[in-house]
Amino acid sequence: MQYLKSFTLASEQQELEFILCSQERVLLDMSCYNKMSAYPFKLFPFKGLHHLEFSPVTIIYGGNGSGKSTLLNIIAEKLGIHRSAPFNDSHLMEHYLGFCSYEMYDGTSKPPRGSEIITSDGVFDFLLDLRAMNHGVDQKREELFDEYRATIKDCQDNGYQMRSLEDYDELKRRNEARRVTKTQYVSRRLGVVEQETKSNGESAFGYFTHKIKENALYLLDEPENSLSAALQARLAQFLSDSARFYGCQFIISTHSPFLLSMRGAKIYDLDASPAAVRRWSELENVRAYYELFVQRQEEFD
Repeated sequence: MQYLKSFTLASEQQELEFILCSQERVLLDMSCYNKMSAYPFKLFPFKGLHHLEFSPVTIIYGGNGSGKSTLLNIIAEKLGIHRSAPFNDSHLMEHYLGFCSYEMYDGTSKPPRGSEIITSDGVFDFLLDLRAMNHGVDQKREELFDEYRATIKDCQDNGYQMRSLEDYDELKRRNEARRVTKTQYVSRRLGVVEQETKSNGESAFGYFTHKIKENALYLLDEPENSLSAALQARLAQFLSDSARFYGCQFIISTHSPFLLSMRGAKIYDLDASPAAVRRWSELENVRAYYELFVQRQEEFD
């Protein structure tokens, strides 16, 4: 499924006119004007990147500092797509977005409901929250273990007599402790189902499969972070199936060969000068893996 048809970035002429004519030049201090102070200006014209056409799966490839994450953030902000984590914004972002435009396939002005940009920061926040929650559950569990042991010992040593209705709940708790095992007692009283113990990679993979629903546009910023090679391969298959069968469109920034090799994906190489659409097998990162395996071929035989 396709929702976003194309996106047009600020042209080199538009950027130049803004730099020379805008009142923002006072804030920029033209005597020391540079890429960092002008972010996100002065980034894409040097790459010859102005207009992008999208497929059901479009990949933005490039090394560190290539601008692939910036490009996803620009698209997300222009489209008003929901995000769970903040990003490196600047006081010039709104000015830059004013020069950008896009076209949807159905002629509407907005992407479908549920569309979202998912970044590494969002995944890491989820993993930290999960760890904190499980830590809290662990603490409560230990408290209940101690309570169970103390209750059983007290019942054995002293018994318990109900003297008023106020003592009824305590009597019920003591009777429960004597009837069930320690594990059953804690499980019943914990009131929280602990998340299944998983590695960070497995939890991160689960985050993507939970977040991605049917019939929506998703921007994924380096989703391979925290994922093993096997999980990257599983994620690539999940994304392919979601695009093919469940009405999703993906724009992904990555240098993972497992994601880059997704069949039918359109790849923009931001490391090329000028930026160009390439086959995955032509990309420098993929070629480096290929050459390594060819050189050590005998060790696989």
